[in-house]
Amino acid sequence: MPFRRPRAFHPFVPVALTSILLAACAQPAPEAPKPQGKSNATMVADIQAAGERDKSVINVHPLVDPGITALQDAARSDERNGQYDAAAAKLDQALKRSPDSPDVLQDRAELAIYMGNYDLAEKLAHQSWSLGSKQGPLCARNWQTVVEMRQHANDAAGAASANKGVEECREPGIQRY
Repeated sequence: MPFRRPRAFHPFVPVALTSILLAACAQPAPEAPKPQGKSNATMVADIQAAGERDKSVINVHPLVDPGITALQDAARSDERNGQYDAAAAKLDQALKRSPDSPDVLQDRAELAIYMGNYDLAEKLAHQSWSLGSKQGPLCARNWQTVVEMRQHANDAAGAASANKGVEECREPGIQRY
């Protein structure tokens, strides 16, 4: 069999391939997804503001263990300093001592938001509400937590339903003339 010499490429082929490869490289990179909604700090601020705005005539303050209060205060200090893991450890310790404390559960829910654990935040807020008085500032914070978590999950219907819960926490006083 005689030796055949390979055919030469048409001069257009290498230029076309190079052009295609360069064009593919020149495409703009896809943009990174933009964060949607509020920051964690803004969500927590809105939750705490809901409790402060509540003008209920009912505001239940159960008797508390001074050791639990000290842990909560230390956790708030850690939270203000951005030491969320240390704050979580203190609140978890408080919950071991008093697992049915609605205010500690709500504090832990708000801290879970700072830490990006949204499912835990909503779960703890529901648990706090179920153990709490169903009226007043803590109730408003519980339901505002659910509002924020539903909004974060793009669940408009769930957020609207939870917002009704915030409104139901207010017990207006008797109008006196």
